[in-house]
Amino acid sequence: MNSAVPIFRGWAPEWLIKIILFLVMLPSIVLFFLPLANINAAAGYYGSEPADIQFAVALFYAGYVGFYSLERRFFSYLATREYFILFTFLQILTSFVCYHTHELYILFPVRFIQGMLFSSTVNLSLTLMFTRLHSERAREVSFSVFFGLLLCAMPFNNFVTADLIDAYNFNIVYKGALFSYLPCLILLLLTMNNVRLNVRFPLYKLDWQSFTLYSIMLCLCGYIMIYGQEYYWLEDRRIRYSVIAIAGLAAIYILRQKAMKRPYIDLRTLRFRNFRIGLLVLFVMYICRFASGITNSFFATVLRFDPMHVSYINLLNLAGLVAGVVIACCMILQQKRIRYVWLPGFLLLLAFHLSMFFLFDVQADEHNYLIPLFIQGLGVGMIMVPTIVYSISSVPVSLGASASAICLAIRYLGFCVSIGIINYFELFERSRHYNAFQDHLTKIDPVVRQTFHTQSGHLMAKGMLPGQAAKASHKLLVNGINGQGQLRFAMDYYELMCWLIVGTLLLIALFPYLNRTVVYLRSRSLSPA
Repeated sequence: MNSAVPIFRGWAPEWLIKIILFLVMLPSIVLFFLPLANINAAAGYYGSEPADIQFAVALFYAGYVGFYSLERRFFSYLATREYFILFTFLQILTSFVCYHTHELYILFPVRFIQGMLFSSTVNLSLTLMFTRLHSERAREVSFSVFFGLLLCAMPFNNFVTADLIDAYNFNIVYKGALFSYLPCLILLLLTMNNVRLNVRFPLYKLDWQSFTLYSIMLCLCGYIMIYGQEYYWLEDRRIRYSVIAIAGLAAIYILRQKAMKRPYIDLRTLRFRNFRIGLLVLFVMYICRFASGITNSFFATVLRFDPMHVSYINLLNLAGLVAGVVIACCMILQQKRIRYVWLPGFLLLLAFHLSMFFLFDVQADEHNYLIPLFIQGLGVGMIMVPTIVYSISSVPVSLGASASAICLAIRYLGFCVSIGIINYFELFERSRHYNAFQDHLTKIDPVVRQTFHTQSGHLMAKGMLPGQAAKASHKLLVNGINGQGQLRFAMDYYELMCWLIVGTLLLIALFPYLNRTVVYLRSRSLSPA
């Protein structure tokens, strides 16, 4: 570590340096889930389907996960200030390209590159921050703040961009992201010295082969999970070939890692029992985390809330996330046993899913959903940070970087699997319920005839002609069936999540080793994922 010349100039106080480091990460965190701020508006702008927008987010995530281990070589090669300036300039450039493009074949690779740049931003910012923190308390607080920002990205994006997307084209959000990088670049130029954290390490023998294999597997996993149900899974040759490619690449990748002296990701981390348990809990939590997307879809399609109204409701979810992260941070600082952190978190998630199962209805008061949304955020916030710290601290410090990379990969897989499950229920279960309703609703059914007559009477009382009233009544009936299909598939999904959470709670409660396991950070050089 180079300590002869300080990284930051002497006039910058410590609190300002920490604020600058978080501000540098903030635009990239916002950019992460930006296409999901309004998925229908984004799909309309690019002339695509919602699955394409989901895949654009998955590509960003895949770039982050795949480049995470390779990025360290560039971190060691370049001076800190010039490295910051380089990837910040590249982030501005990619945002500019996203702002001007309408084509998916341009958007997709650019989103992957943005994920790689996000990896550089996070690794360098957090490394600088961790090396300046001399106490375990400060490191854990900083750890919690970073993951708290990451958790809050989606509800924060929805709140900030709702009015913009409603008034302008979708690409205005990339224009906002583009200009948000400029203050960060100016602050870096003013406060940083051009010094290195480590001795310059030449860029030879870069393991780009492992990076390529790993990244292709990640992208294919996202492709299968997002498009699988739409293409009827293995019945479509694209999905079949993707599965075969993943199996072949995985075999080559594992054999390569075992044969290398310095593997891209050290698979020895999987030998530790606590680490495997942490990965399982993290995977389940990430599947449950994105259940709020179905709730937002219910607000928009069944209750007919506009995107701005939905974003305001989700402020309660945002407040729950913040509160959960703060509580979890306090419990980590008190070195509470991990069981006492996980059990309340998953109980809160179970309460959310159970309450939403009974609150789904075609007509409802929005105030009924505020407390469940807060509870969901509280549960996710309590589980996220302790689980990652628990997993990384379960392995020796020398394997910390590989443990971080594997935790990151598990979070990515949880994100993709959650989308796959949601798409399965939305496309398959929803159509199944729709067909079931159609089988029981015919024009000779007395209830249907009475409904048609009542609705037509109301419409004609408003001044509509009889022929128009009949057509409108038929359309209202179809909309009602669609709404019921939306409700039924959402209830089926939340029921599955309830059983998954119950199984996780039983695992946590019955696994005896967890009763004497606490969470703490042991290394100042710990690299968060």
